[in-house]
Amino acid sequence: MFAIPAKKFSKNFIGKPQKIRRNSMADAAVFRAEAEGSFPQSGPDAPGLSAEEAAARLAETGPNAVADGKAPRWWTQLWHACQNAFILLLAALAAVAALTRDFEAAAIIAAMVLASVVLRFTQEYRSSLAAERLKQMVETTATVTRGGERCEIPVQEIVPGDLVHLSAGDMVPADLRLITAKDLFVSQAALTGESMPVEKSPHGAAAAGAGALEDPRLCFMGTNVVSGTGTGVVVATGPRTVFGSLARQVADRRVETEFDRGVSRVSRLLVRFTLVMAPVVFFINGFTKGDWTQSFFFALSVAVGLTPEMLPMIVTANLARGAVNMSRRKVIVKRLPSIQDFGAMDVLCSDKTGTLTLGRVILERHLDVLGRESEKVLQLAYLNSYYQTGLKSLLDEAVLEHAELESGLRVATDYRLVDEIPFDFSRRRMSVCVETEKREELLITKGAVEEVLAACSEVEIDRKQHPLDDAAREEARRLVRELSEEGFRVIAIAYRRFPLGRGIYTQADEAGMTLAGFMAFLDPPKDSAAPALRALADHGVRVKVVTGDHEVVTLRICREVGLEVRGVLLGPDIDRMSDGELAEAVRHADVFARVSPEAKARIVRALQAGGAVVGFLGDGINDAPALRQADVGISVNTAVDIARESADIILLEKSLMVLEEGVLEGRRTFGNILKYIRMGTSSNFGNVLSVLGSSLILPFLPMLPLQLLVQNLLYDLSQTGIPFDGMDEEYLRRPRRWDAASISRFMLCLGPVSSLFDYATFALMWFVFGANSPLAQSLFQSGWFVEGLISQTLIVHIIRTRRIPFLESRASGALLFTTGAVIAAGLAIPFTRLGASLGMQPLPTAYFPCLLAMIVSYCLLAEAVKRWYHRRFGYYS
Repeated sequence: MFAIPAKKFSKNFIGKPQKIRRNSMADAAVFRAEAEGSFPQSGPDAPGLSAEEAAARLAETGPNAVADGKAPRWWTQLWHACQNAFILLLAALAAVAALTRDFEAAAIIAAMVLASVVLRFTQEYRSSLAAERLKQMVETTATVTRGGERCEIPVQEIVPGDLVHLSAGDMVPADLRLITAKDLFVSQAALTGESMPVEKSPHGAAAAGAGALEDPRLCFMGTNVVSGTGTGVVVATGPRTVFGSLARQVADRRVETEFDRGVSRVSRLLVRFTLVMAPVVFFINGFTKGDWTQSFFFALSVAVGLTPEMLPMIVTANLARGAVNMSRRKVIVKRLPSIQDFGAMDVLCSDKTGTLTLGRVILERHLDVLGRESEKVLQLAYLNSYYQTGLKSLLDEAVLEHAELESGLRVATDYRLVDEIPFDFSRRRMSVCVETEKREELLITKGAVEEVLAACSEVEIDRKQHPLDDAAREEARRLVRELSEEGFRVIAIAYRRFPLGRGIYTQADEAGMTLAGFMAFLDPPKDSAAPALRALADHGVRVKVVTGDHEVVTLRICREVGLEVRGVLLGPDIDRMSDGELAEAVRHADVFARVSPEAKARIVRALQAGGAVVGFLGDGINDAPALRQADVGISVNTAVDIARESADIILLEKSLMVLEEGVLEGRRTFGNILKYIRMGTSSNFGNVLSVLGSSLILPFLPMLPLQLLVQNLLYDLSQTGIPFDGMDEEYLRRPRRWDAASISRFMLCLGPVSSLFDYATFALMWFVFGANSPLAQSLFQSGWFVEGLISQTLIVHIIRTRRIPFLESRASGALLFTTGAVIAAGLAIPFTRLGASLGMQPLPTAYFPCLLAMIVSYCLLAEAVKRWYHRRFGYYS
């Protein structure tokens, strides 16, 4: 770790959260009174704190640091990977099996649990390490006066009462009140979401009733100096700053997401089903067979069979593969379940500045007073910005991007700087005077519209000067109002000619000037914003813009990116609403402007209360509460640390098109998970129906407990290719969510089909092959083992698609291989030593043509039931 000046500020302290309204922090008047009265002896020439005073205050207030949402330790992440409803259910079954000395079952279940936990932990731990590497490992310093001398100290050692010196590029290291300032412009985007820098002055005053952030005398931690210099006295550090108060809001435990809720619902469904069916099997076999010990182990095996043992591993493997696919698109997935939440998302709340927009200012228009494009206005503005000797503002840099004017005007040869009148807060304008090739001196002034108008007596129209009378002034103001309503930041340009040789100019010379026109600036949308929003809309995701910026600017950006706006809600109105009123209002609004961090999180909660799965895209400190509240929080690698730590997904590229890819990847992942659940529950339900009936009519168990466990294990192994499978295009068109009722309905519809052919197998083995006594039970069990395994294995190819399997839709190579390999193994086991050890025997040759006929019939009937189900209940409903 090494020290750098504060002007190379750390992203730990800068970013772009949204606007804090006056009611979201301590009363502004109290804050200003404290700022003005806390350290009355501090001044521009004060010696600052002594080393002893600073040390005492540091001991009292603690380091100047805020909570930054550090990633959890590896053992915490490992424990988190174990906290899954399915894993806990399987662990309980494994414990019961071990306590009853059924060590084979316990070992099989434990292996599945271990594989799932290790896979999930490995992926999430690697993702967290990748996110940690995004942090800049630097120690930020600030310039302070201590003991009468200027020195550089680590930001963490700043204490209340320190005199901090600011210059262009510096990060504001704490909340402070200005004592001196010269041409000081500060970007407060980290706290307000507004892209334009604001002017700061020790002699300014906030409007009546304004919030502390609107006080020009105050600077806040997390903001950065764009231009100028200043000195301020620190009034708050660390968690007591505005920045720190926001950081504390994200320290709480993450809220339950749609994935968590869905897993809980499905888990409860499986647990209820298991708790009902396993005891029924136990008592039926106990009463009919008389062997209660064997009945218990058989019921335990049935309980294991009812539970999709591989579900945690299949879920984790699908999510991990999704994370790998996303990483190829330069996306870090920090929390694996967020991939499914990404696919289920039907509302995306997005910040504006730096998210939908570039986060920088460009010169959009240069107009004369009639609103026509004017090259002369651009030339005058370029000369003013080019010859300005002070630090360039964002607006100057936007003008100077028109580098073609430097050669076109021949700035180096035809012009020479004569004098400069710097900007100040009372005039709100600045001027430069240049000598032109016409042997005259040209005074060029730019600044706030009203202040420039006050210095003008004429206006240029079509290269002719006209008096700037009241009508002309009103026409100019009308043009400026129109531009402002379109979201532009407008400054005026004026000029005045003087004879050569004057040399020295003062503020008094800014009079009798000629108004040339206006410059209109804007933070434009990203090139990828419009196509990304269209793609999200096409896939059923509605985008809502949540910003701290003004609604006029936001609406303009929405128009440019093609976002339909049904309604607008403003921060002050949101603050007055109850949660119920807000839940109703958010349904009809697509733009939320001038909102506080608290309001952002409330908006997300309100949308969730209405049944939406909400994603939030942001990169600032006060986006962090909303990022944690959302079902899936999305940030970027240039975001502040707290935002990155609060997010579930981090985008490494600026293009928003990756959002669509993430949505589709999430839906593919969830679709593959759902394949296993639907297939497993329906097949297992069919098996239970078969077991119940056979237990009543057979004088022996239809399958031994160990045989049932091995069959379940082989069947589950056949599904390990599911994560590599694809999904039908129509499935990806709309958001997909967990639906326990749908899973239960599918299980009840398709399960009996499997059971029907199990009973056909029972009849075949009993009547055709004579396996109708306890002495021949080995043959009976072998026949059902093979038929049950093959039918369960093949069903995935039928339910994985709405289309005709193998003909209209073919599974991935991995899934074809795993299912084929398991079918081959199932056919071979009765002929091997393993089969003999499991109590099986070789099957007669005549069995296999019958088996083929039953499997083909089963597939045809299952396909017919699937199509009926889709017509009756809808696609994947």
